[in-house]
Amino acid sequence: MNRYRKVEEFDAKSLELVKNNFKQILEALGEDLKRDGLSKTPERVAKSLHFMTQGYQQNALEILSSAVFDEHHSEMVIVKDIELYSMCEHHMLPFYGRAHIAYIPNGKIVGLSKLARVVDIYSRRLQVQERLTTQVRDCIMEALHPLGVAVVIEAKHLCMMMRGVQKQNSVTTTSAFTGEFEKQSTRNEFINLISSRLS
Repeated sequence: MNRYRKVEEFDAKSLELVKNNFKQILEALGEDLKRDGLSKTPERVAKSLHFMTQGYQQNALEILSSAVFDEHHSEMVIVKDIELYSMCEHHMLPFYGRAHIAYIPNGKIVGLSKLARVVDIYSRRLQVQERLTTQVRDCIMEALHPLGVAVVIEAKHLCMMMRGVQKQNSVTTTSAFTGEFEKQSTRNEFINLISSRLS
């Protein structure tokens, strides 16, 4: 007996609109929508796009604020190597990589998984890496009012790998610092910690 049941919830009107428009795109590219491999592709793409842009329907500040706790810890808290997948808003091609986040508490800490959730929420929108980096930083600042926040994102962009300059090994690094992390010594400590392999 098959007990597995996959449940996906999408806005039906929006899904139908994207599906019908993608049918037109495939036909404009010269494809035959009647062949087996493509008959259900417009619906699959519509669901895929809705999934990959679900961050528009989620409130990062609300989610982060739901797990804030009083704690008199005043040393740096770091979560590094948070996987992220997003889509470049210029070509709608994926970029993917890792985010490294640190903050210095000011009487409040947050559940660690919520930091990863914030990265996911802002990643699941049409993005540029520069904006994504500052959005994550600003959300943490607003929710926790810490002594400082640091965010570094390293990512590969398929718009540079599959088309255009076609550079397969290029990595884009962006950073956003505030508060104590604007001091060179604190920033250096953060960079050293995310660069090291402690395990």
